[in-house]
Amino acid sequence: MALIRWQRPEMNVWSPFRHLSTLRDEIDRLFDSPLNALTNDSQQFLNGWLPTLDLHEDKDHLVLKAELPGMKKEDIDISLHGDVLTLSGERKEEENYEKAETYRAERFLGRFQRTLTLPFAVNASKVQASYKDGILTVTLPKAEEAKPKQIQVKVD
Repeated sequence: MALIRWQRPEMNVWSPFRHLSTLRDEIDRLFDSPLNALTNDSQQFLNGWLPTLDLHEDKDHLVLKAELPGMKKEDIDISLHGDVLTLSGERKEEENYEKAETYRAERFLGRFQRTLTLPFAVNASKVQASYKDGILTVTLPKAEEAKPKQIQVKVD
């Protein structure tokens, strides 16, 4: 599996069409593989909320950062099965708005689930996670077989 470098979109100015671009990107992603239509990511996108995330690697780790503002750490679950990492949880309503008149509701509430196939093997026993200021950071150490090795060529 090859990784494709992701370019962060420029979002300097608010645009009413920004969400259409996101929808188009998701539709394009769905048609890349017919089986993608059955994944949790696709269903969650259609249902309304998925946390955004970044995934990058350094020399010894794969690091995932997910935006989960307004959540409690007790409401976040992380599981790793082989090379598949799953983030799930639930953002709960802070107040009961049933009796109040709502003029605008833009925050997404409810359950979410993101499932990612990792690009290489990780050491599951040393995975660490922290949650601060609405950002979940998951640090996944590379398995020894995934780390680059220096091999010297001997001249005979």
